[in-house]
Amino acid sequence: MLRFIIRRLLQAIPTLFVLSILVFAWLRLLPGGPAGALLGDKATPENVAALNHVLGLDQNVFVQYFKFLGRVLTGEFGSSLASGDSVLAEIGRRFPATIELSVCALVLAVVFGIPLGYVAARYRGRFLDNATVMTTLVGVAVPVFFLGVLLKYIFAQKLGILPPSGRQDVTIDATHITGFFTLDGLLTGEFDAMWDAIKHLILPAIALASIPFAVIVRITRASVLDVQQEDFVRTAESKGLTAPIIRRRHILRNALLPVSTTIGLQTGLLLAGAVLTEKVFNWQGLGSLLAEGIERRDYPRLQALLLLAALVYVIVNLLVDVSYAIIDPRVRVR
Repeated sequence: MLRFIIRRLLQAIPTLFVLSILVFAWLRLLPGGPAGALLGDKATPENVAALNHVLGLDQNVFVQYFKFLGRVLTGEFGSSLASGDSVLAEIGRRFPATIELSVCALVLAVVFGIPLGYVAARYRGRFLDNATVMTTLVGVAVPVFFLGVLLKYIFAQKLGILPPSGRQDVTIDATHITGFFTLDGLLTGEFDAMWDAIKHLILPAIALASIPFAVIVRITRASVLDVQQEDFVRTAESKGLTAPIIRRRHILRNALLPVSTTIGLQTGLLLAGAVLTEKVFNWQGLGSLLAEGIERRDYPRLQALLLLAALVYVIVNLLVDVSYAIIDPRVRVR
């Protein structure tokens, strides 16, 4: 297992290298450029040329890339063109917010998605199954931003039971240690602050979890239906094993292989969903930071965030591969 993990980590190095080239090239092909975005109405050809020279954007593209690669290898992504702050410092401030939101959304999707998909498969063709399929179709079809606005309208504006935006009420004097507001409230014993952070987390987490939840339900249902037709299930039945043992040891465990792959892919896609979700709920995380970087054509910020997203994909896929050997004893990783 250790050799497999080391081999996969070594394979990730050329993957990240190629991705860095693609990210760098894509940003340079965008129309306009950071100089025009920064100068605004003052973006005359002379001013744009002067600012490009200051930023080093008038150099040969290969020179720019190798300078960028050198900074990345030393852990220095430079300063944001928009704010002037260190890109790593900006990411460090926003990272806990996105992780807190994404983990909560993923937990909701997995905890409710897998059991519902299994139950739908067990009662195939009945009312519960049909209702589940319809619900998941709506979950996939409804855009995240529309669902977010709808949730705000119902639960914040009409019912007034949940806050409409932000991570915490500004009137609460909370102590922030880790940047994870719910965890900070627990660590410091400020349970009123923790509860307020949880209430602010509910609506954006539901909105962000909608698509992963629907996908996990559908994949679980399809996988369980496939496994139920396998020969080893009929063999277990012929041996006289009880239905709960067959469902738990033989059906559900083997059905989790494609589900774990889906969970891994959906984890990587949460960052894309977080951009819209954080915008709707004014959630100051990496998603909103990425959106601001795109609007302002902030090359250093965008390069760092996109490479971070690529790194998350690589790590998640590694964890998914390792989970295969844990979930299914037939899989042997050498």
